[in-house]
Amino acid sequence: MATSTTRRLVIFLGLALVMGVTRVHPSLLHHALWDASWGVFFLAGFWLRGQGRWAFPLLMAEAVLMDYLVITGQGIDFWSHYCVSPAYWFLVPSYGALWLGGSWLAKRQQGLSLATLGLAIAALLVAEGLCYLISNGSFYWISASVPAPRSFAAWFANLGDWYLPFLTGTIVYVALGAALHVLATQLSRASQHGGQTQH
Repeated sequence: MATSTTRRLVIFLGLALVMGVTRVHPSLLHHALWDASWGVFFLAGFWLRGQGRWAFPLLMAEAVLMDYLVITGQGIDFWSHYCVSPAYWFLVPSYGALWLGGSWLAKRQQGLSLATLGLAIAALLVAEGLCYLISNGSFYWISASVPAPRSFAAWFANLGDWYLPFLTGTIVYVALGAALHVLATQLSRASQHGGQTQH
């Protein structure tokens, strides 16, 4: 029990650190580091499935806090920033979709196998797509930062403009997380095998 709790806390703190370090960049495209938030919420859903009551709200609080620090650090009032509007709060269901995608995968994964890889790709694409649709759609249709008149044609064009950069960044971080997961699983198996051999 203690080991499991410690492992969860280490995973949570690691994910929170990655999101905190990368989220300080205000633009996805103009900095060396992509914002890892989307990948973090997907991986958190996978690694911390069943811990959503505390882990998800804490990660959400961190995301908002980092945004607040970045925006106010530029001498801008948080509530008057371009990205902050009633649509900003749609980040909760957006990130929730990523969390649920990771949790869905954790429940159905079959160890290190091609079947799990296929499920992981499908879960990530669906969860990321839903997250993108909610976050982009809410900003386009609700935010006062988007000038009128609005139209579905313009929204679809906007969706297309930003989809690949967001997808690419998410895939990169989830792939790094998957590599760490595979490594940790293999080391755990090797350790267990070594212990059995000694006995």
